[in-house]
Amino acid sequence: MSEEYKTVTDAEKEVFLKKAATLSEALPYMRRYAGQTIVIKYGGHAMGDENLARSFAHDVVLMKQVGMNPVVVHGGGPQIGRMLDALQIKSSFIDGLRVTDKDTIGIAEMVLCGSINKAIVASINNVGGQAVGLSGKDSNLAIAEPLRRTRKDPDSNIEQVLDLGFVGYPKKVNADFLRMFEKTDVIPVIAPIGLGENGETYNINADTMAGAIAEALGATRLLLLTDVTGVLDKKGNLITEMTEEKARAMIADGTISGGMIPKIDTCIHAVDHGVGAAVIIDGRVKHALLLELFTEHGAGTFIRR
Repeated sequence: MSEEYKTVTDAEKEVFLKKAATLSEALPYMRRYAGQTIVIKYGGHAMGDENLARSFAHDVVLMKQVGMNPVVVHGGGPQIGRMLDALQIKSSFIDGLRVTDKDTIGIAEMVLCGSINKAIVASINNVGGQAVGLSGKDSNLAIAEPLRRTRKDPDSNIEQVLDLGFVGYPKKVNADFLRMFEKTDVIPVIAPIGLGENGETYNINADTMAGAIAEALGATRLLLLTDVTGVLDKKGNLITEMTEEKARAMIADGTISGGMIPKIDTCIHAVDHGVGAAVIIDGRVKHALLLELFTEHGAGTFIRR
């Protein structure tokens, strides 16, 4: 009776050694973040790509399993836009924010709290996690007030208040409600919908919502997944780390511009209000969360006080 032996090639040994080295590198970081709260803003290309969405779900589940407390806040602007187009509802933007009337807020809530939120929850559950879908309306999680923008009239130079409709800002977060999940296996997944003091529904920018939640929880990290590599210098090189003072200076001299400015503003406000650090991460990179948290070089632009 012959016996079968399994052989290992040199190439396979090399793969095994790389995996072992990766685990060895990750272990100190796992210990550092054990018991810590990490708030993740999830959106952009990473949310629309099936493979990246599955990678994201695996990362979040692993974070929970090694003792971290991940809290996911998701966006959904493009999906809302497609639904409005399908229903032939016109919408406009002011300073990158969608003007939200009564018709639009109903669609926004349906898309954010319905299809998107439940798809993310299902994705996490399908890879072995336990996720629950929430919005700012649940247990008064996010009490919102109208967000105001002003602009000077070019002719009269008089400052005008712009009406954004039901676009809100989270002025109060029920942190105690979210802390209940810390001692469980449940990962909260939050849609950026807020509740007004008189029962109104408000659409909240997902970056802003994530920042407010991170501040309320005193999170160790706020991670913003985007569709860019991070903050770039004037030569197009990635800046891996900066202080809030440096970030403000780069906004002032025009190095940071456009849609990156509100993200940086969110990060600066968060680190000014108790969050350990904020990181802008390229969500198009597979396992970007693990690269940022569990490796020495990280995966984006790290912003600290």
